[in-house]
Amino acid sequence: MDNRSTEDTYPQIIYLKDYTPPPWRVEQVRLEFDLDADDTRVTAELHLRRNPDSTDAGADIVLDGQGLTLESVTRDGVALGADDYALDAEHLRIPCAADHCVLRIVNRIVPSANTALEGLYASGAMLCTQCEAEGFRRITFFPDRPDVMARYHVRLVADKQRYPVLLSNGNDVARGDLDDGRHFVEWDDPFPKPSYLFALVAGDLVCQQDRFTTLSGREVDLRIYVEAENRHKCDHALASLRQAMRWDEEVYGREYDLDIFNIVAVNDFNMGAMENKSLNIFNASCVLASAETATDDDFYNIQSIIGHEYFHNWSGNRVTCRDWFQLSLKEGFTVFRDQEFSADLNSRAVKRIDDVNVLRIHQFAQDAGPMAHPVRPAEYMEISNFYTVTVYNKGAEVVRMLRELVGAEGFRRGTDLYFNRHDGQAVTTDDFVAAMEDANGIDLQQFRRWYSQAGTPVLHIDDDFDATAGIYTLRVRQRCAPTPGQVDKAPFHIPLAVGLLDAGGNDLPLQLEGETGGDAPRTRVLAITEAEQEFRFTGIAAHPVPSLLRGFSAPVKIERDWRDAELLFLFSHDSDAFNRWDAGQTLMLRQLKRLVDAVQAGEELVLDDALIDAFRATLTDASLDPALRAQAISVPGEAYVGDQYNEIDVVAIHAARRFMIETLAQVLHPELKQIYAQYHDHGPYVFDSVAMAARALKNRCLEYLVATGDSGAVALAELQFQSASNMTDTMGALAALNDHDVPARDALLAQFHERWRHDAQVLEKWLALQAVSQRADTPARVRQLLDHEDFSYTNPNRVRSLIGRFCLANPIHFHAADGSGYVFLTEQVLKLDALNPQIAARLVQGFLKWHHYDSARRALMKKALETIRDHDGLSRDVAEIVTRALEDSN
Repeated sequence: MDNRSTEDTYPQIIYLKDYTPPPWRVEQVRLEFDLDADDTRVTAELHLRRNPDSTDAGADIVLDGQGLTLESVTRDGVALGADDYALDAEHLRIPCAADHCVLRIVNRIVPSANTALEGLYASGAMLCTQCEAEGFRRITFFPDRPDVMARYHVRLVADKQRYPVLLSNGNDVARGDLDDGRHFVEWDDPFPKPSYLFALVAGDLVCQQDRFTTLSGREVDLRIYVEAENRHKCDHALASLRQAMRWDEEVYGREYDLDIFNIVAVNDFNMGAMENKSLNIFNASCVLASAETATDDDFYNIQSIIGHEYFHNWSGNRVTCRDWFQLSLKEGFTVFRDQEFSADLNSRAVKRIDDVNVLRIHQFAQDAGPMAHPVRPAEYMEISNFYTVTVYNKGAEVVRMLRELVGAEGFRRGTDLYFNRHDGQAVTTDDFVAAMEDANGIDLQQFRRWYSQAGTPVLHIDDDFDATAGIYTLRVRQRCAPTPGQVDKAPFHIPLAVGLLDAGGNDLPLQLEGETGGDAPRTRVLAITEAEQEFRFTGIAAHPVPSLLRGFSAPVKIERDWRDAELLFLFSHDSDAFNRWDAGQTLMLRQLKRLVDAVQAGEELVLDDALIDAFRATLTDASLDPALRAQAISVPGEAYVGDQYNEIDVVAIHAARRFMIETLAQVLHPELKQIYAQYHDHGPYVFDSVAMAARALKNRCLEYLVATGDSGAVALAELQFQSASNMTDTMGALAALNDHDVPARDALLAQFHERWRHDAQVLEKWLALQAVSQRADTPARVRQLLDHEDFSYTNPNRVRSLIGRFCLANPIHFHAADGSGYVFLTEQVLKLDALNPQIAARLVQGFLKWHHYDSARRALMKKALETIRDHDGLSRDVAEIVTRALEDSN
């Protein structure tokens, strides 16, 4: 048969409905790598057996492969010639009449030329891998799909001087020196895994070690491998790993199952981190931290991400997803787990606010745009485009709702059953829900719509009070707007947590009509399952103020005709910390919309005294957690404000928000200055919830003080920068000055760069600060930085810090009326698409809301999208997003 097929390899849409089991299983894999950055030789021995569950009993063996140079193929020890197989740009097809066989395939790859950072690639002097979702096919020929699970034995051979450290999955079972200055290490992983969890690392690295004793007494070696200059930045990651391991034992009963747990920090990485079995590979920015180089947010995020990747050992590795449509099975569940881990270790209220902000700013916007898709997508062209806030963060909310519905104990019963029933299997979201049903005797058929229907449900709520009968009634109507491919939506099963407050701000007991006896709860979860429902609460003496969607019990929008007085009351009295914060945000959002109207009408801008008073009361309320106060006095961002409009007026929103901040800063100057001084700590850096909260409130106050334009406030920021003992306060000072045209800002940025220009993670902060600045010179400065020696198109972190932050987080400049921001993004997307399509695809999403701007900006963005679409050789990553964006008519 022909050696190379001429079939059209243009990417096709893949559908969930077309899933079929793999015709061949791989029982065992033996890999040998002769490693070199410019020429790596890979030998793969695959032990295959026909799958009895397959509907294609006579199928050939079809292996995925991209960018590989094939040297030889043998089947059961017999060499195959070019006429014995078919090879094209995507696949290697080998006929086999037997029910089982052993293939031995030799191919070569060039890691140093792999700028896409998928498969095996070079990061500086290191070699490393990234195989999720479909990177293993860039290493060797293989049925590269998650439902093919095999045991792996790996032998790594390399020059000992260049690559003294050789790592892969599992346990280290053999090592030795060879005669030619090279050495080898063999790794064996006893647990079956899909190919996306394969990993290897080779480099000149140092190791920071610790040990952990599991509840059953197993001793586990914990190792973090980094470049020598970063050895002092590992302590926090190791401490976080120990915390995560203990938390998973105590909360889920899950112990670690191997003798070694390795983490490697890599500078060039498309994602945050990867949960490869026993060899987690981390973006260096997500694992390295010291007080001098990392902010509180960095420490907090590292703790969370370490937890996330470790938790995958069970929710993703031991039990994995059958196909990529089920991605949220592992990611949504694990995000929920890491959210709860962070909440248990830090401020639960602030964590919930942070998580909901991500949903409202990013996921709700995705639900309303051309890339809207269900938590379990029904189709895709390029799976890397579906590593989204919908799959991850909304998927976590779906799991959270399940726990709400079955209770904490019922949820633990369900997860125990899920892990025990499916250990070592590749399964679906339906299997996860079924475990919850079976463990709790509950019917969740309607609830499954959260996985299959896209969009953000809206709950319209009104009420009335019958004083004579003492009955308070809530009426709830749910709806969900059409999304691509889904016009009509069936009702969701929505857990709506509510409370009722009396005139003194006390929570009332909630007893529904027809109930008798027992202590009524103060917070009640109502099951919203129909298009319209009514709930009647009895024993209510006076008209209460409702507290709706407590704890953000479901990823929905609440639509209610709130009176300002009600929101002010909740902002001051609600016992639910999330709802208290949310009432303040709703008040500010209302005021911002009034200010936008005034800007557009050319009227005088005025801030309501009631809002100022509420702001002052919250700022100075010493009974509140300082971290919650810092959140409560934060003005909603321009992107979130813009999402409230069908047509976004970038200039008016910017002016309104700036006016609000400056007015609050002027009016509350004495209080802000007093609280800044109260929480300014000159002692050594400590990472804990109390110290983080103090720094958060202090630095928020500093931002407001500098916003007044007062020279004394600028001097205060300069003093904080010069005297700071930690990166949190250093960045707090720079952030406060960043938007202002004062000499101190440029001088301190230059000083910052001079001190930290040899630290990769700190340089990312330096680039990002300049990219998001609202100063008039920012667009020109960003273009200058593209040519700076510290910027590189091949490093995703630098690209995200400079180009990504400018285009996705600086709306006033990106949406410049002359279209210069759109031209800039078009140029960068096309340049990056040739190097790293995944990163280019992330950036092009800056155009997804193009329909929601004025006609002039719409025309300019449409032209930019068409320019990208018509570019020769466009990747399927970018093509899918651009095509969907141009097809969007909303």
